[in-house]
Amino acid sequence: MKKDTYKTLAGPCEGEFKDRGSKFLSYAFPINNEEERQAALMEVQKLHPKARHWCYAYRIGMDGNNFRANDDGEPSGTAGKPILGRIDSFGLVNVFVVVVRYFGGTLLGASGLINAYKEATILALEKGKIIEKVVEDIYQFTFDYSIMSEVMNAIKKYKLEMIHQDFGEIGIVQVAIRQTEVADTLMKMKAIIAKVHLEMVPDLEEIEGLTLEFVGTR
Repeated sequence: MKKDTYKTLAGPCEGEFKDRGSKFLSYAFPINNEEERQAALMEVQKLHPKARHWCYAYRIGMDGNNFRANDDGEPSGTAGKPILGRIDSFGLVNVFVVVVRYFGGTLLGASGLINAYKEATILALEKGKIIEKVVEDIYQFTFDYSIMSEVMNAIKKYKLEMIHQDFGEIGIVQVAIRQTEVADTLMKMKAIIAKVHLEMVPDLEEIEGLTLEFVGTR
C-alpha cells in the first residue's frame, strides 16, 4: 500500500551548542517548498547579520529526492552533511535546519566542526514537536450556483477540509483529500453532485455546471 503519511515539525524550534569559544545557533523549520526554505534562511540571516557562516540542510517531499546540504564556506562535508544526517536520523521530511556559527578564535578541525553542527542540529530537533502528517491532494470545484447545495453536501458528507472558497459570479471551493483515498472519494462525490448511482459515475463524461481540477499536493 502506498505510504501517505510522514513525520515533520509542528513549528520552528531552536538550539545552541558551544565549543572552545565558537557558538553554533540552530534553527529548524517545517517547510513545504523552496520558497519557504529561502524565506526561513533570510529570516535567520537578518537575526544574525554578523555571523561567519549560515550552514544548512533540508529534505522536502515523500520521495526523498529533493534535498540539499550547504557548508557555506566551512570545509567541505563538515556542516551541511552532518545537519542533513540528523534530519534523516529523526526520520523527518519537509524540514529545513540552518546553523549559524560565531567563530570563537580557536580552529576546531574537521572532526570538531562535524560534531558541532551535528550536536547543534540535535539540540534544536529535540526541542521541536514532531508530528505525523497525511499527504493530501488539493482539488478545485468550480460550479454554477444551481448545484451549490449538492457540492457542499458532498464536501460535508466526506468531512473534507475546505482550504479556499470564493463565491463570486461562480462558486469556487478547494478541498484537501487524503492522497490514497482520492479516486474513491471523487467518485462518491460525483455521484452525489450528479444525483446518480455510484456505478453510473464512470460513464459520466462531465457533470453540467461543474469543473473539477487538480491543484497540487501538500
